[in-house]
Amino acid sequence: MTDLTAEVCVVGAGPAGLTLALLLARSGVDVVVVERSRSFERQFRGEILQPGGMTLLDRLGVLAGARERGSHEHDRFVLSERGRTLIDGDYRRLPGPFNCLLSIPQRHVLEELLGQCRELSGFRYLEGAKAGALLTEDGRVRGVVAGGRGGEQVIRARWTVGADGRYSKVRRLAGIGAGRLDVFDQDVLWFKLPSDGRPLNEVRIFRAGGNPVLAYTAVPDAIQVGWTLPHGGYRTLAARGTEQVRELICAAMPMYADQVRARITALGDLTLLDVFSGVAREWVRDGLVLIGDAAHTHSPIGAQGINLAVQDAVALHPALLASLAADGQSAPVHAYAAARQRDIARIMRIQVLQSRGMLSNGRVAGALRPVLAPLLSRSPVYRKVLAELAFGNRAITPAPSAIVRDPEADPGAGPGAGAEATAKANSEANSEAQG
Repeated sequence: MTDLTAEVCVVGAGPAGLTLALLLARSGVDVVVVERSRSFERQFRGEILQPGGMTLLDRLGVLAGARERGSHEHDRFVLSERGRTLIDGDYRRLPGPFNCLLSIPQRHVLEELLGQCRELSGFRYLEGAKAGALLTEDGRVRGVVAGGRGGEQVIRARWTVGADGRYSKVRRLAGIGAGRLDVFDQDVLWFKLPSDGRPLNEVRIFRAGGNPVLAYTAVPDAIQVGWTLPHGGYRTLAARGTEQVRELICAAMPMYADQVRARITALGDLTLLDVFSGVAREWVRDGLVLIGDAAHTHSPIGAQGINLAVQDAVALHPALLASLAADGQSAPVHAYAAARQRDIARIMRIQVLQSRGMLSNGRVAGALRPVLAPLLSRSPVYRKVLAELAFGNRAITPAPSAIVRDPEADPGAGPGAGAEATAKANSEANSEAQG
């Protein structure tokens, strides 16, 4: 099989990898994406977009097409205990137009991103290909060797981007530690229930009896549920059998007991999510950079995964362009990583505090939470935290050459206007790449 040569090789076709690939291809950069799966018909964890992520995807002309495939808006985030609302995070009070939480299947976002990437001449996509080795020369990463049904494929590139998730193969091949931080003392059993016809308009964490539950409306016509457990406690629980596990879940969410009993008939109907955070010990080496979950992993609390991944890609894009223009020098990419690590550290601190405050089962936490949470939710500190979670680093914005819709230049355009301009932008990007 003939070797491939590109300026950038991206391993992983998730939100970070495909957003970066689209940005690079629109800038006339030859990019190859290596993806181990052959389709997006698989189970994803992150399905909530925050306003910051929506804003970036809209400016790239991606959001409207993804939403057309199906989505559901949530007005607020709510923490409640035994029917009493402790925190009511009203997203509708944030600046528009994306002042909501958006439940959207991740595959809808990925399909739109990939579809737009495929329209650009500098983009190539290798599906069903697994990264097996890194190419290195003189201490610099020069690409990857990927294996698939057709045998080995060598992709030589000036930069290799590891965007292949929390269990990143690229990170392991480079010998970079995941930097796992077991600061969360919960695991999550993840499952979906059929909707009862009354869609939730809020993402909520509630306590009705037993362990806390995360719930929100998922597309299409389902309730996504995350039932929290003490970290490492599932094996003991599972040994008690399906019926006892099911009844404990019913006790934790009695309003859904009928759906739980109908849906959960075996332990295989539940997916255990190992909740941990982590920051890779290195993000950048000569010729190699990690982004998204490969660089930093987050708990589901605060719905940050997709949003941070998209922001990573948008922030890295100009750094890679600067490096390529400077004969592959690493300084611009190191500068990206240093700035981005500060953003991630802030989000990590917020998530740790959220987890301890909302999910803790201790006697002291149980006594203080109903008193302190309502006071905190009305304070300026909480409004600042909510804005941080919703928007992230607002200084991160796509390079002008990659923007499809600029709300400042066209303030009257609606959120869907980006889709109408995509064809024109892609045509211009093709011309730029060929020129």
